[in-house]
Amino acid sequence: MKNTTLTLLSATQIDDFYKAGIWQHDTIYMAALAHARSQPDAYAVRDRLRRLTYAQLLGAADRLAARLHAAGVRAGQRVGVWTSSRVETAIAFLACSRNAYSCCPSLHRDHTVADILALMTRTHAAAFVGEVGYGADAQRHDIFTMLEALESMRAVVRINPLDSADADGGLLVLADAEPQQPPPSQDPNRVVYLAFTSGTTGEPKGVMHSDNTLLSNARAIARDWSFGADSVLYTMSPLSHNLGLGGLISALAMGSELVVHDLPRGASVLDRLLDTSATFLFGVPTHAIDLLTELKARNMRSAGRLQGFRISGAAAPREVIAELLGCGVKPQSGYGMTEACSHHYTLPDDEPWRILETSGKACKGYEVRIFSTDNPEVEVPVGEVGQIGGRGGSLMLGYFDNQTATEEAFNSSGWFMTGDLGRLDADGYLVMTGRKKDLIIRGGHNIYPARIENLAMQHPAVARAVALPVPDARLGEKVCLAIMTRPGASVTVDALLEHLDASGLSRYDMPEFYLELKEIPLTASGKILKRGLADDLAAGRITPQPARWNIAAKEVA
Repeated sequence: MKNTTLTLLSATQIDDFYKAGIWQHDTIYMAALAHARSQPDAYAVRDRLRRLTYAQLLGAADRLAARLHAAGVRAGQRVGVWTSSRVETAIAFLACSRNAYSCCPSLHRDHTVADILALMTRTHAAAFVGEVGYGADAQRHDIFTMLEALESMRAVVRINPLDSADADGGLLVLADAEPQQPPPSQDPNRVVYLAFTSGTTGEPKGVMHSDNTLLSNARAIARDWSFGADSVLYTMSPLSHNLGLGGLISALAMGSELVVHDLPRGASVLDRLLDTSATFLFGVPTHAIDLLTELKARNMRSAGRLQGFRISGAAAPREVIAELLGCGVKPQSGYGMTEACSHHYTLPDDEPWRILETSGKACKGYEVRIFSTDNPEVEVPVGEVGQIGGRGGSLMLGYFDNQTATEEAFNSSGWFMTGDLGRLDADGYLVMTGRKKDLIIRGGHNIYPARIENLAMQHPAVARAVALPVPDARLGEKVCLAIMTRPGASVTVDALLEHLDASGLSRYDMPEFYLELKEIPLTASGKILKRGLADDLAAGRITPQPARWNIAAKEVA
């Protein structure tokens, strides 16, 4: 099966991308190779035990590419990568870019062997690079033996855990490249990245990206946030997730160094940031809170060279934004998804309220419009809430082997319908209001959970918050607010409702049920696993208490 492009882009649109410089003629491998030639001894990627220069990284990628080619892996075929946060993911990705393979690194730690086998079977994978013992049940099942039985499989590469007694350097000790290795691919529009969505609402879709779609976003972020050869990007997100992978592409595009998060034994996050001289951090609000807590405990006012922090997954509390700014760290709020990369973000010069209340503006080469929630063909006026539609150079090429899903994701004018709700203000900043499917409808009134959640998380005692629907015979649905407090903190339901009122929440949107949970689980990308909580609530496995906002309780019913 070839990795045929399902993109709905026209030849004219593609030509326009090239003319505007949004797309260029380099692959990711070619960009990294240019740095290996101009600054061979500059550092490129670092994990807990290894730190590779650009010359070393490209050499390892060439050797892996040669091994896969010798085994019969050919352009357009899929290569699965299932490892912890380590330099091998970068090596494998560059090998795929070099030989025009599709790299599938979105195989997570919590996946089972059965999950991985199903994905590799579904994609007709030709090669697999995996870490021995990695995964949810790898101690009980041998993924390597199972994969070798796949008809499509040509090469299975095992690497030992970093801490194992027989650790062998992983992909760094492969034999020298063989002379029959083909020249590097010159086509940046082939599918280089196959990422599976989280699948929290059904079977995960395989999102296809090219070198150009990834690089267009990476270059835009790097330009707007001044990444360069002296930048050290640190990702708290694993490289199996799009946020972490995006950090890698940004580093490779600009000749920066990427540090993957895998702490040495006994080290803290702050220790690691200082030791690596990190200048920009990719993470979620929890990481920001933990970093600030450690800074306070050590009576420190800065985190070394750290200057920027991309906060993804959820909105950060107001005091977190303020404290980061006080430590000389500029937070970056943003909006993105696997299908379109990190296409919206705030800028270094944006005022604090912009960072707190918006998801920033579209990057170069991407644009967003807002469409009616009832009709994706109808655009709504500026300031009105609707479905977020997007298009541009960082948009996916389509869903793997699923032309129907690809076409259904777009309206008739070629705008990708994200499933998210939001509005654009007069200056073009995007304000998120929730997911269309998460909309709570109370007696015909639309309530946007994201607004309630974001406001609740501005309370100093609240670490996580999620607004869920509670069935109601008369009104259809009511709102239940579930929270998880910060360690050592507490808040009453009355105090929280008063906080929501003071923060501007309409009395018609006030929660009428309340839950305080010991733990609100997150996905690998830092997003709340809302579906599981909603299912538990609907099934009666968790029971909320009534919540009455006494100021307007008599008016709400």
